[in-house]
Amino acid sequence: MGFLSTLTGSFSTPADDNPTVAMMEAAYAAAGIDARYVNVDVSSADLADAVTGAKAMGWVGFNCSMPHKVAVIDHLDGLGESAELIGAVNCVVARDGGLIGENTDGRGFVEAMRELRHPAGTHVVVLGAGGAGRAIAVESALAGASRITIVNRNASRGEALAALVDQHTAAEADFEPWTQAYAVPTSADVVVNATSVGLGEADELVAVDVESLRPELLVADVIPNPPRTAYLRAAERKGAETLDGLGMLVAQGAVAIELWHGVTPDRDVMRARLSEVLGLDSGN
Repeated sequence: MGFLSTLTGSFSTPADDNPTVAMMEAAYAAAGIDARYVNVDVSSADLADAVTGAKAMGWVGFNCSMPHKVAVIDHLDGLGESAELIGAVNCVVARDGGLIGENTDGRGFVEAMRELRHPAGTHVVVLGAGGAGRAIAVESALAGASRITIVNRNASRGEALAALVDQHTAAEADFEPWTQAYAVPTSADVVVNATSVGLGEADELVAVDVESLRPELLVADVIPNPPRTAYLRAAERKGAETLDGLGMLVAQGAVAIELWHGVTPDRDVMRARLSEVLGLDSGN
């Protein structure tokens, strides 16, 4: 019997309100993986030392959250394809003696989406061009979406993201200004809210023309809590299929475990534990 557990974890600051540790350790226990997930409060000034320390202690990987997603790149040995395009890292993997930066923000969306429909050939509308929107747009394109529409209030940021996707992936990309309640085009297959609207506010509705939502759409929201946002409830009333942010967060964690351990974890176990620590109804 061995007493040396594999180490993983998360580097962020502040870190005390990050519930990921509960979800990840539940996944490890259910899969029989002898590993620990340590939530570590790392200041910006100490990030380089923390990365060096993780490497010295043989960590197989770690997550990076705010404010380290961009700064950590300078301390890594390489980047995965999507992380390089997105320009941010939220998952670091020990590989061939080095530390490689990956981005699972968008992959979490794509993996959760795959459970409902395949992204290949789809027209994905992304509401918001911030960090989440950027990751989802890039990863959806890399997963085979044929068209990406970026909808954003800041035109220069939205146009830049559309240009990035258009130039570096096989998908066609376009930008639409977000000046009023957005009417989802009939050509769209998927529309995802990648903004913070609705976070912690059950009745706050993102600026979308509810009448443009229809049964053929997959309507997604990155907000994990509450998982059934006003936006998703409106979509359900229109008969649309929905994907909540809690599922995306679980999928991100599952992808990280696959990258670190080569094991596919039980997402139901992860979602149940995350719902428990967030104080959500088990049905969410």
